[in-house]
Amino acid sequence: MKGRSQIGLGCVTFGREIGESASFALLDHALAQGVRHFDTAAAYGQGASETIVGRWLASRKPEGVTVATKVLPPYDRIDIRGSLQRLSVEQIDLLYLHQWHETALQAGTALDELVRSGQVKALGVCNVTLDQLKAAGPRYSFVQNNHNLAVSDVSEAMRDYCAANDIDIVTYSPLGAGFLTSKHQDGVKAGSRFDLVPGHQDVYFHESAYRRLAKLEAVAGRTGHSQAHLALAWALHQTGIATVLVGGRTPAHLDQAFDALAFNDPALFAELTQS
Repeated sequence: MKGRSQIGLGCVTFGREIGESASFALLDHALAQGVRHFDTAAAYGQGASETIVGRWLASRKPEGVTVATKVLPPYDRIDIRGSLQRLSVEQIDLLYLHQWHETALQAGTALDELVRSGQVKALGVCNVTLDQLKAAGPRYSFVQNNHNLAVSDVSEAMRDYCAANDIDIVTYSPLGAGFLTSKHQDGVKAGSRFDLVPGHQDVYFHESAYRRLAKLEAVAGRTGHSQAHLALAWALHQTGIATVLVGGRTPAHLDQAFDALAFNDPALFAELTQS
């Protein structure tokens, strides 16, 4: 199985935490560094992220890139006209169902028609269990789930299933929305992801995640590597993962990931997940 992932750019910060000029700077830097996978969603900034990505695509006209976006439930009626307009494209490279919903089981015909008509090239599902992925059917060639040292929704069984069925696994939040940097130890930082989207707090602020954080802090203190460097390197060298989405507000945030991609210490990575 693949032992090192490619880096993709997650665009959730666009239009919410950073404006268009800062977003363009991050997109330009990512492209110059070889990133070819860009991930947004209709829900990000209520369409602002798609709009910024679309303006960038129209301005730069990059070649050989994959632009993914997502639609929210219910899925009994799927309308992507808004996304197509905001992204300034005639075809969406990769369309995800943003989260599991019972109507996903009735979405097949509509999704197949979007592919047949050429409006969508490939399909994926996000934030699903293995049972939900199996129930969704064979039309999906991508699955995107949360996966980091503190919290993971990518089991070994899911990796095996995806490998056997030619499904690419895309993961996000390699730093746990900042949780793994310890910056929230004394309370949620104003303006952070946990502040802007309080629901993320329930995902990370619990005993199991804090145990993993304590292990990361100990290993970082002993080795002299930063917690961010170790957490990113661990996520980028997980087997069976095709792409790790890295977000941020500045090019320096993306550079952290490239530095981590060059660092590979399997023994150290194994220690990070030991109980």
